[in-house]
Amino acid sequence: MADSKSNKRRCSFCGRSENEVGFLITGMNGYICDSCTAQAYEITQEAMGTKPTGKGVKLNMAELPKPLEIKTFLDQYVIGQDDAKRFLSVSVYNHYKRLLQKESADDVEIEKSNIIMVGSTGTGKTLLARTIAKLLHVPFTIVDATVLTEAGYVGEDIESILTRLLQVADYNVAEAEQGIVFIDEIDKIARKGDNPSITRDVSGEGVQQGLLKLLEGSVVNVPPQGGRKHPDQKMIPVNTKNILFICGGAFDGIEKKIAQRLNTHVVGYGASQKTAQVDKNNMMQYIAPQDLKSFGLIPEIIGRLPVLTYLNPLDREALRAILTEPKNSIIKQYIKLFEMDGIKLEFDSDVFEYIVDKAVEYKLGARGLRSIVETIMMDVMFEIPSEKKEYFVVTLDYARKQLEKTNLARLQTA
Repeated sequence: MADSKSNKRRCSFCGRSENEVGFLITGMNGYICDSCTAQAYEITQEAMGTKPTGKGVKLNMAELPKPLEIKTFLDQYVIGQDDAKRFLSVSVYNHYKRLLQKESADDVEIEKSNIIMVGSTGTGKTLLARTIAKLLHVPFTIVDATVLTEAGYVGEDIESILTRLLQVADYNVAEAEQGIVFIDEIDKIARKGDNPSITRDVSGEGVQQGLLKLLEGSVVNVPPQGGRKHPDQKMIPVNTKNILFICGGAFDGIEKKIAQRLNTHVVGYGASQKTAQVDKNNMMQYIAPQDLKSFGLIPEIIGRLPVLTYLNPLDREALRAILTEPKNSIIKQYIKLFEMDGIKLEFDSDVFEYIVDKAVEYKLGARGLRSIVETIMMDVMFEIPSEKKEYFVVTLDYARKQLEKTNLARLQTA
């Protein structure tokens, strides 16, 4: 209806004028505002029995993938890293069982075991997380710790982690409260140093302290669209008690901390015997919580990440397998790309050995493999779609020539 005095249109349901609402929808004999439309939709859903119940993810023990089945699935996509796969499989399986736990007379409540994975760059931490996400029946998200800062500073608030989880769960809070979050680059929020500074460590220790309440389990007010919180913003309360947190980080240089700890007692014959048994090529396997503390994680956050596992550095054999064996291996991806242009792509076997040699030389792990293959294939990918060829073979001479040409060009522009 329209107000005769002011000639303003008003909502026929709540009586508010068009200046007081977002917008008005015009009907045959009246108007309805956006707020009343939303309320009418909710009432209709409730009356018809189609309103979401908010009970979260429906699971049963029969459908749960067992730890061995989870590891077998991971084996199809990730080469090696058996220890990390076992820890990850057990943690995810126990998370499912916690969600299915019923109240019993003995009052035994299973607590969640958040996990932290340590391994040098290119060993497969993020790949493990992305792969396990394919198998899960609960909301799963991967977030980067490097963008997080304390509240009030430029960057993202800690609550933005839960915003991502809500988005994955289509804002079904009950589902999100049973989800799994992988926090990547956790080492980048390590304390910058023990020396006091005139500036605040807003992206280091401050973020760690902010993460404590999330990892422990508490009700957190989350801004639905992310970004900065402000007083008039509507918040969504999310209980993190049943959210499993998996953290991963390269912890570059932590091997020195491990070596220092292992060599603390160097006096006497027994001590030298113990030192001789240490595998100096893979110090990461001896990692302990005190090494994380030495690196810069605060004790409180280490205590809330009770499951500590490591990823082995990739040797030549593992890199060779990564190149061709997994379901989505690098070589299979390029063969697929050429197949879409109707071209059959093949590689001579000695090309793989050459690529692996270069990856070991550059010390970039599995990521180095892709950059090397990309460099070798760039010219042919540029030229061959325009040529009417049905077949192309990458030989060792061609691969070596392409890589040397690129390296020489970089030297000349340097």
